[in-house]
Amino acid sequence: MKIINCPLNGPRNISEFTYGGEFKPMPDALRCSDAEWADYVFNTDNLAGVVREWWMHTPSSYWFLAERHTVTDEILRTFDPKEFFTARVDFNAAKEIAG
Repeated sequence: MKIINCPLNGPRNISEFTYGGEFKPMPDALRCSDAEWADYVFNTDNLAGVVREWWMHTPSSYWFLAERHTVTDEILRTFDPKEFFTARVDFNAAKEIAG
């Protein structure tokens, strides 16, 4: 049985989690090209080694980040996304700027 340590709920069986994909910085949606946005949405680096990934604890709908070694499948650490995100995005303001 594989266990993931959820930062909110503690150690849980992997069957309680949903993989959310590779973590990568989002380009500025108002200034990037269509090709840059498509690259962000559809392409992954698929690296062999340590990668940062989105995971969700499905019963609580809690999203968090994990660092996992893709060759050994070892989860090195899990942590709250607030380590990277300190401010909320105001999407309504972005719509007003876009016109």
